[in-house]
Amino acid sequence: MSNPILELKEIDVFYGPIQALKKVSMHINEGETVSLIGSNGAGKSTLLMSIFGQPRAAAGQIIYQGTDITRKSSHYIASNGIAQSPEGRRVFPDMSVEENLMMGTIPIGDKFAGEDMQRMFDLFPRLKERRNQRAMTMSGGEQQMLAIARALMSRPKLLLLDEPSLGLAPIVVKQIFSTLRELAKSGMTIFLVEQNANHALKLSDRAYVMVNGEIRLTGTGQELLSNDEVRNAYLGGH
Repeated sequence: MSNPILELKEIDVFYGPIQALKKVSMHINEGETVSLIGSNGAGKSTLLMSIFGQPRAAAGQIIYQGTDITRKSSHYIASNGIAQSPEGRRVFPDMSVEENLMMGTIPIGDKFAGEDMQRMFDLFPRLKERRNQRAMTMSGGEQQMLAIARALMSRPKLLLLDEPSLGLAPIVVKQIFSTLRELAKSGMTIFLVEQNANHALKLSDRAYVMVNGEIRLTGTGQELLSNDEVRNAYLGGH
């Protein structure tokens, strides 16, 4: 097997005196979809943000494509092929859909902007319908599609997704995960942080379970779907 595209080695992260992550080790191979599940407050989003150095790891190493990025700037990390769709979507509310998508090209420049924007409209037809509409006037589901599309505009080698289903209606969640499945089939490497364990594990090649800032379990998506401990804690016992 080739070297992982991303490897975390015994990461510790603190918020002031509070330790949020404890000796977290994990890896993602190129072309894999890997998810991190756990209850609210387990440290999942902190782990995702620490890859970008916000907050920065106090100990341990983050290795991306063989380079130690633990102390690199967020701009360096984004410019070298990692993109993030953050929790809560965080689109630019007063900008149109097209303008939001253009913001996604900042790490790489706009050379491929026209071609990539068309690809986003093919992937998310609703965004094409709303292309001149201000983001703040769109539904939560449409904003989530826009947040993912904006991240993809930087042509990432690794896509980080933080709670893409949060607060969305079940039918919209299905649409979002259907699109993520398409991306995975196309060879995109995806790291997904998600409270909806059922959807996440069905999508994932492998997954990790986080409890109180520590990795407690790991396995294939199917292994964790059938794990009694995971089913009882995160899948309602079924």
